Amino acid sequence: MAEKNKPELPSLACVILAAGQGTRMRSELPKVLHPLAGVPMIKHVLKACAELKPERIVVVIGPGMDAVENAVSPTPCVVQFEPLGTGDALKAALPQLKGFKGDVIALFGDAPLVTREALTTLQRKRQETDATVVVAAFKPEDTSPYGRLVLDGKGELAAIVEAADADADECAIALCNGGIMLFDAAKLPSLLDQLRNENAKKEFYLTDCVGLARAGGDICAVAIMSANEVLGINTRVELAHAEKLIQQTIRRQFMLQGVTLIDPDTVYFSADTKIGRDVVIATNVYIGPGVEIADRVQINSFCHLEQVRVEEAAIIGPFARLRPGSVIGAGAHIGNFVEIKNTEVGQGAKINHLSYIGDAFVGSKANIGAGTITCNYDGFRKHLTHIGANTFIGSNTALVAPVKVGDGAYIGAGSVITMEVPANTLAVARGRQANIEDWARRFREQQAAQKKEG
Repeated sequence: MAEKNKPELPSLACVILAAGQGTRMRSELPKVLHPLAGVPMIKHVLKACAELKPERIVVVIGPGMDAVENAVSPTPCVVQFEPLGTGDALKAALPQLKGFKGDVIALFGDAPLVTREALTTLQRKRQETDATVVVAAFKPEDTSPYGRLVLDGKGELAAIVEAADADADECAIALCNGGIMLFDAAKLPSLLDQLRNENAKKEFYLTDCVGLARAGGDICAVAIMSANEVLGINTRVELAHAEKLIQQTIRRQFMLQGVTLIDPDTVYFSADTKIGRDVVIATNVYIGPGVEIADRVQINSFCHLEQVRVEEAAIIGPFARLRPGSVIGAGAHIGNFVEIKNTEVGQGAKINHLSYIGDAFVGSKANIGAGTITCNYDGFRKHLTHIGANTFIGSNTALVAPVKVGDGAYIGAGSVITMEVPANTLAVARGRQANIEDWARRFREQQAAQKKEG
């Protein structure tokens, strides 16, 4: 939907440059696949682009970067076969832009905090100025590492001066190059063809397009963004800083949506986390990818959730681990030091203490005693344990899968269950207790005599 009282923006194409190897990350994993809020950083960039509903999105990758291509699928990728600079990388995407008319935004797969609003400011600036090139600008506290944006008397962008080449007057400029650039699609091919690699690195710099456009009599402009929106990640230190920033944003969004965070700084979310209203999350909770939490859920301290769904009014933890494939029913209780994996826990069921329940179904209002485990793995395959509704599983029970416990059945504490337990049946599977009278006194006397003789 168009912004109120503003004209429609032109068609948009986004080109995400992601061919860099990221050597400063010191990792075998391509830089743009390092996770941020549980999601590869390039997917944050894709999401910001997709929210603008562009006509085309293209990702530029390097040779052999199949993992990146798989991660961004079905978005088309093109290969920059040699690392010849940002201008060459954008030129590699031109075949994918054939016939396109409108705005082309070139942005980076390692700048994951960019937002839809920030990208829109580029388009609005071009709309206002009829500029051929619009450059993202920001004002960092420390300007020393960044290229400066030199404006002319009319406020138009006259030049980009790299930090190493800036004189004293240029070093005093607070406005810095944020890297993201927008181009008039009609003029982009000509600008890229004019680029030259007459520099120390022998690379084709995209920033040189500003000088080329100005030399051709075209207007260049800047669009102001926040420092976070153009933040690039080159090291794990910068990745940690970005994680802190994105977590602050996510926490704030959830609190404004009706989630109570007892100590927000100790709770970590994933970018795809979904949470209802009146949820209370205590301290030191980690929520990994693929988690959905319904209304009125309480998550106590030191819990870890990943790829699970928690239904209304359930209580989780403290010290609970919910692993992938699990569904926790409405009003269910998952208590301290309980691990749940690939299990459906029915409405109102209780697993309150020191248990492992994996590859299982737990019926509604079942009560699982402390220390109960499902023995789901035989060394080759995982097997299902079915625990019916209204069952009572005594403490320290081992359920050897595949096995079924019928509705309403009772299991005696300390049992090892290897066969089906019919509904409403009591099953006890343990050795009968034997009491040997006076044994303890005689044992102590024997031990004391042996010590004296020694």
